[in-house]
Amino acid sequence: MSKEHGARTLVSGVPEGLDARVVADLALAAGREGGSKLHIHVARDDRRMDQLEAGLAFFAPQLKVISFPAWDTVPYDRVSPNAELVAKRITALGRLVIGSLKEPAVIVTTVNAVLQRLPPRAFVRGAFKPIAPGQRLDMGELQRRLEQYGFRRSSTVMEPGEYAVRGGILDLFPPGRINPIRLDFFGDTLETIKAFDAQTQRSMRPVQKFALMPVSEVAFGESATALFRTRYVELFGGATGDDPLYEAVSSGRRYQGQEHWLPLFHPALETLFDYAPNAGVSFDHMADEAIEQRFQQIQEHYEARVDSLEGQRFGAPPYKPVPPDRMFLDGKAWGHALKSCAIARLTPFDDPSASSVYAMQGRQGRTFAAERADPDANVFDAVVRHIASQHANQRRVILAAWTTGARERLLSLLQDHGLKDTAKVESFTDVLALKPGVTAFAVLGLEQGFETPDFVIIAEQDILGDRLVRQRRRQRKAADVLTEATSLSIGDLVVHADHGIGRFAGLQIITALGAPHDCLELHYAGGDKLFLPVENIELLTRYGADETDAQLDRLGGVAWQTRKARLKKRLREIANELIKIAALRQLREAPVLQAPAGALEEFVARFPYEETEDQAASIDAVIEDLASGKPMDRLVCGDVGFGKTEVALRAAFVAAMNGLQVAVVVPTTLLARQHFRTFTERFKGLPVRVAQASRMVSAKDLAEVKAGLKLGSVDIVVGTHALLGKQIEFARLGLLIIDEEQHFGVGHKERLKKMREDVHVLTLSATPIPRTLQLALTGVRELSLITTPPVDRLAVRTFISPFDPVILKEALRRERFRGGQTFYVVPRISDLDDVAEFLRETVPDLTFARATGQMTPTELEDVMTAFYEGRYDVLLSTAIVESGLDVPNANTLIVHRADMFGLAQLYQLRGRVGRSKTRAYAYFTTPPGQKLTEGAEKRLKVLQSLDTLGAGFSLASHDLDIRGAGNLLGEEQSGHIREVGFELYQSMLEEAVAAMKGGDLEEAADKWSPEIQLGMSILIPETYVTDLQLRLGLYRRLAALEKRADIDAFAAELVDRFGEMPEEVRHLLDVMEVKGLCRNAGISKIDAGGKGAVITLYRNTFANPEGLIQLVQASRGALKVMPDQRLVQRATWDLPEARLKGVRALVQQFADLAMKSKKAA
Repeated sequence: MSKEHGARTLVSGVPEGLDARVVADLALAAGREGGSKLHIHVARDDRRMDQLEAGLAFFAPQLKVISFPAWDTVPYDRVSPNAELVAKRITALGRLVIGSLKEPAVIVTTVNAVLQRLPPRAFVRGAFKPIAPGQRLDMGELQRRLEQYGFRRSSTVMEPGEYAVRGGILDLFPPGRINPIRLDFFGDTLETIKAFDAQTQRSMRPVQKFALMPVSEVAFGESATALFRTRYVELFGGATGDDPLYEAVSSGRRYQGQEHWLPLFHPALETLFDYAPNAGVSFDHMADEAIEQRFQQIQEHYEARVDSLEGQRFGAPPYKPVPPDRMFLDGKAWGHALKSCAIARLTPFDDPSASSVYAMQGRQGRTFAAERADPDANVFDAVVRHIASQHANQRRVILAAWTTGARERLLSLLQDHGLKDTAKVESFTDVLALKPGVTAFAVLGLEQGFETPDFVIIAEQDILGDRLVRQRRRQRKAADVLTEATSLSIGDLVVHADHGIGRFAGLQIITALGAPHDCLELHYAGGDKLFLPVENIELLTRYGADETDAQLDRLGGVAWQTRKARLKKRLREIANELIKIAALRQLREAPVLQAPAGALEEFVARFPYEETEDQAASIDAVIEDLASGKPMDRLVCGDVGFGKTEVALRAAFVAAMNGLQVAVVVPTTLLARQHFRTFTERFKGLPVRVAQASRMVSAKDLAEVKAGLKLGSVDIVVGTHALLGKQIEFARLGLLIIDEEQHFGVGHKERLKKMREDVHVLTLSATPIPRTLQLALTGVRELSLITTPPVDRLAVRTFISPFDPVILKEALRRERFRGGQTFYVVPRISDLDDVAEFLRETVPDLTFARATGQMTPTELEDVMTAFYEGRYDVLLSTAIVESGLDVPNANTLIVHRADMFGLAQLYQLRGRVGRSKTRAYAYFTTPPGQKLTEGAEKRLKVLQSLDTLGAGFSLASHDLDIRGAGNLLGEEQSGHIREVGFELYQSMLEEAVAAMKGGDLEEAADKWSPEIQLGMSILIPETYVTDLQLRLGLYRRLAALEKRADIDAFAAELVDRFGEMPEEVRHLLDVMEVKGLCRNAGISKIDAGGKGAVITLYRNTFANPEGLIQLVQASRGALKVMPDQRLVQRATWDLPEARLKGVRALVQQFADLAMKSKKAA
């Protein structure tokens, strides 16, 4: 491809995925032609940028990629961009200015990043300072430099951009590094530089040299401040008294969001093209449209800020925006910048009309959707045939999977279906080195495959459908999710099953029998310490949230045992009640409901989305329950908008087609209406009559519905708790679906309980109230979790800040400009007038409607319908919208006085937005200038940290933790949790229930954990998993695994996440298996050394004494019973591996014997 200056080329036939190959070719060609070694590629947005970087790493691993992302803020924002992004940007600019590029490189950036002006090269060059041990450096001078570079001084360095000074040691976290570094001075000579761990603050490995660069694009220091003041007065005049920005910068303080006044801090700004002179530029397909939109957005935001100068009386600080052309490129400057560049635009289409076209002849690949949908065809056979036909056409074939695990799976699936000659490849170079006819398997995240004249890429999704897009996790038990969510941190109160409440002080490596061993250090009353080996971590549980009033126990004291025994008795009574309810249900029969096969498939085909993995699992579980002949009682927990309704629809379909009635009970009339619409829509054309019973229905219609239910002519009824009224009778109710169950009071629940002894019950909820969650976890009810978001759902960006009219105006207008709508929620009816006044004054061009629970049903209905249909821009309401209302077009939520809402409420509210593929925003405002209560602060913090999608479940458990669970059976609140801590309470209750379920009316056995001493190193080394929290989480999950299959799955996960396992970790996993066998065999302790092993039985008893005597006799003296009931096995196990093998074989024999007697019993 020729690349003269100013040349314009269209590269056609470039589907997504192939673009990386084209960009790599352009960059390498530019390098060969002796022009600029740099090439710039402008992606539409950050998602495309990430995809392109992954593609470049595969197609051209030798090509240097410099990533230059955009700020994650809007133009003229009040918040600063994310520190990590800024660090990435500055590192990239540093590489462009300082690095002398000998090899070709490509700068991957986005439309938003390329249109924004940058600090001048002189600033970056002047600020770049290489530092290495042995240099003479004045420490005071270095500190001044750090201040000028925008570093913040703090006591301990945890975040990028911080530094700390202690004597002759200076810690700092420079941008672009994974770990902070420690500089050790002797006088004014720098002796050593070491990286250290921000969590433990312990030094790690030495660092040879590093480059000191600014952490902000803003210049700091006296000259920058002076320049800022002059520029400010030139632009905005001398009235500076009311502007906190001016005051803060003048006095040398930081100001949140000061980056948006960048032009005032530098003599002149430059552009990315100045950093990469003469570079060729290529554009994503549709990038020009994105550029036009960005120009508009900048202009609109600028005008919004200028207009709001009169918005002072709301108490927000004024905002004086810099003119757009100073901060951004406008159309004219953009045209000028591109004038001298060689430009290539990529398009997936063929464009015969354009001149200077370079045709790549790529097109979208084959998707196997037809074969997936056809029950008689096998999709893998079709793929293998397709691969063979491509090979016959002399094309190379590459299969692209998302993860290494998925690659293994695809490989084995296709080999099972007869695919020969395969090879795993890391890059495209490996592919070219393969012999013809060999199929390559690569890890490359592609949405869809493509074909070119000489090679074909088939993506994992083409074969398996969209279901597998997400990095898959293995099906996790609900409790696993919790184990990771409620991980331990240093200083937490914990409960040890034998010793009571202590404080966790961290992980220590203790050397036992000459081998290192990870132990948890616990502190008890009176300064006692206890070291607990990690493989027995399951004896520990977290105490819970409210830690202030808890007393530490004394080691070896009796208080703990008495408390525990008292609670145990009470729990047995609770368990007894629970089991009675559950047992009665088990004894009752319920009709066996089988889904009519063909009809169900057709019904499913009407569902417009691809089910997510969890959703499919929940649906299967529900259909199985219905066919079991026992009444179903299942709780489906899924985040708002994660597709619980579909689970309900399919259950309703099965019941209705079997001639039974279905009642769908929802908390509000609005939701009833929405569900009624959905059900009517999906059951169109089927012999099923759907009716609605709520305040929205006229009295005459309601009477008809009641009669229909009694006669049996209505098959599915959707309604509010009116359905639970005494006067409603059903002819043949078979399935009860309860939606958004957290809104029903105790009275309603009691009535539901009465209704449902032989009815199938399906409960749906996003944040299950703690009590139900607890019941589900204790195994009395079945639980299905839907934690995977639908494809393309983005997490909601959450901002928590004091009330600021400009930001809110900005948010409201931004939502309006992108064609969306906004929910504005207030805690009390009395706040409505103030906020309405605020809306009228700040955004007079936006229309808004009010909705409160005090309106008559018809009024409320009208308002909601109008909002749903898009006739209003803003819905101003009380928390009434929290219950399940679906307005896909509403993608901004503003909560007034967020400190007055509960955690679950805020979470539910936030789930109302972000239902579609656009990024949603949630603003939680707090009163300006007021201190929040501790509870409110804790709630908002949790909410911000649970930014991931599907956090509803962990949230309920946080709430469970903050509020305690309440008692499971009804009104008796539980103070018991306080006595032993929340998690232990939970597990003791589970054990009591399990013991009763198993018909064991004796005491439930105490928690015990076998001790295993093998004299070998057993730990997850810090070098393997560096994060302490993560290591603890892994230990806690591992403690629950005892079967080899589970342990192997865990091992596979470790290799996938952290790479090849070191020996100590393999030992740890083996010891876990031995521990499981010991538990089955009833062995409480095993000590093994070079000469053999000593075995102690739990409570000195063995389940199968006869078998044990035979084993001792058959061993011919190798296994002996000692007078103190311990057993001694003689053997020569000098090497740790032999010892492990011997112990495993020995314990396996004991376990087999013990299992025999249990079976016989």
